Amino acid sequence: MTRRNGRRRGGIARVLRRARRALLIPLLFPVVWVAAYRVVDPPTNYYMIGERMRLSGIEREWRDLGDMSPHLPLAAIAAEDSRFCAHWGIDVAAVRRAIREGDGGRRLRGGSTITQQVAKNVFLWPERSWVRKGLEAGFAVLIEALWPKRRIVEVYLNIAEFDEGVFGVEAAARRHFGKPSADLRRIEAARLAAVLPDPKGRSASRPGGWTRRRAAAIADGAATLERGGGADCVQSAAGA
Repeated sequence: MTRRNGRRRGGIARVLRRARRALLIPLLFPVVWVAAYRVVDPPTNYYMIGERMRLSGIEREWRDLGDMSPHLPLAAIAAEDSRFCAHWGIDVAAVRRAIREGDGGRRLRGGSTITQQVAKNVFLWPERSWVRKGLEAGFAVLIEALWPKRRIVEVYLNIAEFDEGVFGVEAAARRHFGKPSADLRRIEAARLAAVLPDPKGRSASRPGGWTRRRAAAIADGAATLERGGGADCVQSAAGA
C-alpha cells in the first residue's frame, strides 16, 4: 500500500513538473525575444509586412542612433513623450488623463509612451483593443528592464512610419529633404516628428499650417529639453 501511494505521489510530481515546464516556455519566450532585439536590429514588423504586400515594396534603411542628427531623438521625445527619460515605460499620469478624456475609458486615446509604441510596432499588431494594450504594457515593462533608453529611441526612430511606405528616419530624410538623416537641422527633425501621428495625411516636406505650427512647437520643446537635461538619457549616443 505504501509503495502504491509512493508511485502515485511520484506520478503526480512528474505531471506537475511537466506542467511547470509547459507554462514556463510561453512565459520565457517574450523575455528571450525582447532580449535578442537589444542587440539585433528588428528586421520588420506586422505592419511593414502588410504595407510591403500592399505597395509592392517599402523604403527603409537602418541607422544607428550615433549616425543620426542629434536633433532627431530630441524632436521625437519632445513630440511624443517628454518624460521619456524619467518613466519606466508607462506614464501613469498620461494614461489616466487619456482615459479621463476618452469618454470615461470607452475609447482608447493617447497615453502611449515611446516605449509602448516600440512594443506595439515591434512585437504586436496595430489595431486598437484592450487585449493589445495589455500586452503592450507588458512588453513595455520588459523593454525598459532589458534595453537602455538609447536603444529604445533608436529602434523607435528606425521603425516609425513617416510617409506612405517610408519607415525610419533615414528613408524619411532622403524622401522629404533629399539628404541623410545625419544632416537634418532642428526644424527638419521637428517636421518629421510632427507627421508621426498621421504620416499619410501630413507631409514634412510640404507642411500645411498646422504641421508648421506643430513643428515649431516641437523644435522649441526639443531645445528646452536639451537645455534642461530632460533628454540626457539619449544625448550622449546621439552625439550631442
